Amino acid sequence: MDAAMQEQNHFQPLPIYEQVAEQIRNSIAGGEFPPESRLPSERDLAARFRVSRPAVREAIGALQNQQLVMTRRGSGTYVCADALQLLQQTRPAGDLGHSDDSPVSTLEVRLMLEPAIARMAARRGRRDEKAEHYLALMKNVKNIDIQSQQALWSECDRLFHRQLAVMTGDSLMVRIADEIAKTMEQPLWQRLRDDGIYDAERISLYVAEHQFIYEAIVHGDEEAAAFYVEQHLRRVRRDISMNDAPMQNHKLND
Repeated sequence: MDAAMQEQNHFQPLPIYEQVAEQIRNSIAGGEFPPESRLPSERDLAARFRVSRPAVREAIGALQNQQLVMTRRGSGTYVCADALQLLQQTRPAGDLGHSDDSPVSTLEVRLMLEPAIARMAARRGRRDEKAEHYLALMKNVKNIDIQSQQALWSECDRLFHRQLAVMTGDSLMVRIADEIAKTMEQPLWQRLRDDGIYDAERISLYVAEHQFIYEAIVHGDEEAAAFYVEQHLRRVRRDISMNDAPMQNHKLND
């Protein structure tokens, strides 16, 4: 196999959100969105690029992680003052590097897998010290704006969901859960998840949902365990995407 064929076989299309992010980066570099200017609303950007609003939300999150834009709650998203300098210092045009997995797509996969994991764990109906430990730590998180508490929540949330797979006693399920857990370590996931959990009331709600899931599993209630997992993930999806539009991404026009 020649080098050209090898390169072709390794070609991977960019996620929709990264295509949108690149279009916005180009608009910043080209002067359409100058430093400190306000970007169009998510709805307007979705219409402009013919994609879903969740895809735009993910693109904005990626640009925030790159410190090119900043979002002011209740005001909108603005181009950072030093965005042009950052764009000039970063990778050459066309070299976009590694893209994080789409959080919304990740949640779609989790919605298929995690209710089944909860059912399997409920069949055993056993308590689990590690899961209870993660629950206790999450209950101590009160302010996600504090970096140490944000990091604690992120780690406990990720490990709690992985521990549900451990509670099935199935090694294959644990390996699958390990792959899911990796996506929850990615900066884009953490950015959008933290933006969605922005006050003590929302944190308490998430803690309660985790507790419901765990108690249903411990008491061997398969239907309740699957139901609570599904409802929790649907809430996370709404909070991350910040709207109730259909979750599927549409193809970005050239």
